[in-house]
Amino acid sequence: MNKRPTISDVAALAGVHKATASRALNPATQGLVNSVTARRVRQAAEQLGFTPNSAARSLRTNRSSTVGVLIPDLTNPLFPPVVRGIEEALSARGYTALLANTDNDEAKERDRFEALRGRQVDGFIVATARREHTLLDRARSAGVPIVLVNRRTDGSLFPWVAGDDAAGTALAVGHLTGLGHRALGCLSGPQSMSTGVIRARAFRAAAEAAGLAPEATPVVVCDAYAVAAGERATHEVLDRWPGTTAICAGNDLIALGALHAARARGLRCPEDLSLVGFNDIQFADEFRPPLTTVHVPHLELGAEAARLLLERLDAGERGRGGDGAGERDPSAPVAKTVLLPVHLVVRASTAPPRPGAAA
Repeated sequence: MNKRPTISDVAALAGVHKATASRALNPATQGLVNSVTARRVRQAAEQLGFTPNSAARSLRTNRSSTVGVLIPDLTNPLFPPVVRGIEEALSARGYTALLANTDNDEAKERDRFEALRGRQVDGFIVATARREHTLLDRARSAGVPIVLVNRRTDGSLFPWVAGDDAAGTALAVGHLTGLGHRALGCLSGPQSMSTGVIRARAFRAAAEAAGLAPEATPVVVCDAYAVAAGERATHEVLDRWPGTTAICAGNDLIALGALHAARARGLRCPEDLSLVGFNDIQFADEFRPPLTTVHVPHLELGAEAARLLLERLDAGERGRGGDGAGERDPSAPVAKTVLLPVHLVVRASTAPPRPGAAA
């Protein structure tokens, strides 16, 4: 009486072949089944209380239909929408995301990575990449399918999805110079991360293109993408370059730290100091004042990263003849870079410099 219903039971109730029932209940193959038939199979499965046996499917296909997702800091508001995009794209294909937070700790990252490999995940989506990343290099050499999201390594070895950091930084600088600012500080992210390097480099290039003097456009590197780091860096900029009238922050958390520092010094934003962030995280419009920032489509970043990984897994499956046997080829398919467009959201944290300010 307590026998668990099988796919054969579902097929019998729906009046279809077992293979048809299996395809109808698998998100990756349900499109191959007539919609009326698929609905009848789903209704039969629901009536019987049937749930697919993922372990059995894994044994048949040598695929677990799970993907490991490494996130550096889930308290950073940019990552939840990335994860949501990943989950939505994976679930549409019958995959499950197994999430691991590393707290930007290399030892913890290594432990989480190996734990996920022990669970036989089919591949990884990694948001923790540093420019030099031995763990990822070793995993690639071992044939582990990996897609990077938001950050990348210095080598072009991995498929990578990100917002267009250089274009976004140019938009920020152009907005500030268009308002009349000529003394701009840049609070860069850590230079161990590609986002910090790309945005700092783009700031220097945009400032030079605008004809701004190097001594009027300092770059101060923050040791983390965090509020406290932005606060410290802002005090340094205003101590060493007191004529600064505007700041480009490496991300919105750094920008929030800049707001704290400005208030601590009795400066008003934007009357005394204009401020532009990067990412347009949730609640950036609730800052006081609401933050002008570069909008990055984080949900789409996650979804595109998932699609790239699924393409890679499908290509590997085809390369093994579709039977789930054999080793993955770490060099196939060729690494692909996808840069998604960004745009500037202008809010109340930027304004023309007050009369008599540094020019």
